[in-house]
Amino acid sequence: MIIFDHVSKVYPNGVIGLDDVNLTIREGEFVAIIGRSGAGKSTLLRAVNRMHSITSGNLTVNDVNVSVLRGRALRNFRRSIGMVFQSFNLVTRTTVIKNVLSARVPEMPFWRVLFGAFRRQDKLIALESLDKVGILDKAYIRADQLSGGQQQRVALARTLAQKPKIILADEPVAALDPVTAKQVMQDFVRINREMNISILLNIHHVELAMEYADRIIGIRAGKIVYDGPSKEVTPEILDAVYAERAPQEAVIQ
Repeated sequence: MIIFDHVSKVYPNGVIGLDDVNLTIREGEFVAIIGRSGAGKSTLLRAVNRMHSITSGNLTVNDVNVSVLRGRALRNFRRSIGMVFQSFNLVTRTTVIKNVLSARVPEMPFWRVLFGAFRRQDKLIALESLDKVGILDKAYIRADQLSGGQQQRVALARTLAQKPKIILADEPVAALDPVTAKQVMQDFVRINREMNISILLNIHHVELAMEYADRIIGIRAGKIVYDGPSKEVTPEILDAVYAERAPQEAVIQ
């Protein structure tokens, strides 16, 4: 469970990323965050795994107070949270399976990392992760020979190889064509439902958010202006989320 309790984030230049955010995201939910560029979507997402530190309030993830974590405790905490980026972040000159196996490195002794001596168990986890996103047949192909959609699936498989409890996805389909974007969103849905992994996804494509996510969070100028089921999103709500004027204090629910 992820709990934002009066969380605010102010950047050093004075820009407000989050403004008194109150949210609870329960285990197994598939939540999409929508809003204009600069509204605070990425800030909200990256606060969960402490890529961005909050300025005030309390943020707890599975009963852990994220703000107090330091050093090894923070690294261990991040292992339970997968992260999928828009740009895939693959090592394109090596094979798909080696990219996925990189997620197992934190669990390995240094000598195994040094010699690339992955255990049979780690290789099985990597292959199972590739199978879950439908590209097991690409395991021994170089990553740079794959399409954009296939590369994003490799990134998702790498995240699954961490055995995460939560997956954060920052604009994972922004660089993909419409057909491939839908296929990747279907992968997220299947993983969410079959593995009961909580997914928090930041997305520009409102139509995809409404089609695949169970819950929509609309954010504008750092404030939550809608939080509710995707099927209840109306044109008026979208106007409130994407309007240029300052948001009202009341949250639309």
